[in-house]
Amino acid sequence: MFDGLDFPQSLDEEVFDNWLENGRQAKIGYSYLLIVWDSFESSYMPVYAENREAMQHYEKYQTATGRESLVAAYDLYSESRVG
Repeated sequence: MFDGLDFPQSLDEEVFDNWLENGRQAKIGYSYLLIVWDSFESSYMPVYAENREAMQHYEKYQTATGRESLVAAYDLYSESRVG
């Protein structure tokens, strides 16, 4: 996943699938998986959100820090990408 010049590195599909499953099994009712690039660690990390408002809040936070950037967001249950 995330192969190409637009992304800093690729993401293993098995890791992505595990992140989806972990989000679905969490006791908190998450609905979204945010894929975030951490420039300090040079790696992707999962961030789970309960609703779209939480996604918007995260986007504002990551712009302020400059360390993290949102790469993509997915619905945990349909596995479709959300914009």
